[in-house]
Amino acid sequence: MKKIEVKGVTKIFGSDPAKGVELLKQGLSKDEILEKTGMTVGVRDANFEVDEGEFFVIMGLSGSGKSTMIRMINRLIDPTVGEIYIDGENIVEMDKEQLIQTRRKKLGMVFQRFALFPHRTVLQNVEYGLEVQGVAKEEREKKAMESLEVVGLKGYEHSKPDQLSGGMQQRVGLARALANGSDILLMDEAFSALDPLIRKEMQDELLQLQEKLKKTIVFITHDLDEALKLGDRIAIMKDGAIVQIGTPEEILTDPANEYVANFVQDVDRSKVLLASQVMRKPDVVTTWKDGPRVAARKMEEKGISSIFVVDKDKKLKGLLTIDAALQAIKENRWVEDFLVQDYHVTSPDTPLDELITVAAETKYPIAVVEDEKLLGIIVRVSILAGLALGKEEMNGQ
Repeated sequence: MKKIEVKGVTKIFGSDPAKGVELLKQGLSKDEILEKTGMTVGVRDANFEVDEGEFFVIMGLSGSGKSTMIRMINRLIDPTVGEIYIDGENIVEMDKEQLIQTRRKKLGMVFQRFALFPHRTVLQNVEYGLEVQGVAKEEREKKAMESLEVVGLKGYEHSKPDQLSGGMQQRVGLARALANGSDILLMDEAFSALDPLIRKEMQDELLQLQEKLKKTIVFITHDLDEALKLGDRIAIMKDGAIVQIGTPEEILTDPANEYVANFVQDVDRSKVLLASQVMRKPDVVTTWKDGPRVAARKMEEKGISSIFVVDKDKKLKGLLTIDAALQAIKENRWVEDFLVQDYHVTSPDTPLDELITVAAETKYPIAVVEDEKLLGIIVRVSILAGLALGKEEMNGQ
């Protein structure tokens, strides 16, 4: 389901926006229009859709139009031309009352500067939106406390904002947006004012939160690493126009033009590639039909010294070494009696950079597991090949 649809949206700041639109149609650039008319092209013919539950990142350098774009999604700024649909309703055509109701019920906003009331407690800040809506005090306090617990601030509800760190203040802003029960979160440079370490923690926490709540998130950033880490898809903007939309992998491996290619050329691919993208099909034996002789023969054929063992449902039971298999044959015992468990297990969504050290130190392949089932394995050569392939692809652009 399309939660947000942006169709042909343009924003011109200046005395005669209609003239600016006409000049765009004639092919003039943002700089040419500024020089000719003194008007600024904020956004130029933007078109994109955001699915329900999607984490959609809009990124670009200062002046690219990304913040203007997000402010048009909730009509803090009115577009010059174009349509913006929220759940199928065009908010550009809404009157003041309809717009207020849509903002209250469907849109939560988290700003770069935390925008907290210094004289209010944390709890009072979080419940503010509900208070404006006329929600009864008991109910709004209950919802506010639930949101504070979700973002890890239970126990700080009676503190004032200036008693909290920057990261904690941003959590208050996030809790305020969540308390309203909005399906859509609009986050404008939400973490850029934070120190690097706190910023990384907030990114991780937001991803964990999204895993649970499945909100539709539009996130603005100028940081490519942040965009690649957070986004299901990324829209890159330049001079008011969207120059490419794609998944992090698509942006990295198939940049649409030289601008995007230059943008991504120095990206550390190990932070973007996931375990699922470099794992290979595992050689396995099954406990319910294979014995140690089958295991030993498979290891000999493949030239490997260990093999993973699964049950009939493909659930991982352990790892069998060649020495253990030969011992089992000698003693005429079951494979299960000789399994080892001191191998590393990871999820398919683990970034590659978290596995490089593990792969260098472990003597066994890394098992990629989901719901207890063995999906694949990662060996050192898989990681090196994944990184090398990425460099070749990028050098070829």
